[in-house]
Amino acid sequence: MIRIPPRNPPRNRLSPLTVCLLCTGCSRAPSINIIGSFFPVWMLCAIIAVVIAFIVRALLVRFKLETDVGPVALFYPSVVVLSACVLWLIFFR
Repeated sequence: MIRIPPRNPPRNRLSPLTVCLLCTGCSRAPSINIIGSFFPVWMLCAIIAVVIAFIVRALLVRFKLETDVGPVALFYPSVVVLSACVLWLIFFR
């Protein structure tokens, strides 16, 4: 018996409703206007969080507590992530 393949193989097509649901998150991008240029808010939070981590490090070194925090390769990135998330929640919920 000879099998004939179908002429038009079925394709995965997204329904218009699925496309609308996927695009609803793109309606408002979280950005702010800085000197006439729109800047992503997450990047601003990350930059401020890095500055906060430098301040935390300076305070820990000044009070000679940096040796007590454990592995600094994990501590300071954790401070950055925590600071960025807290800034995001406080200002841009």
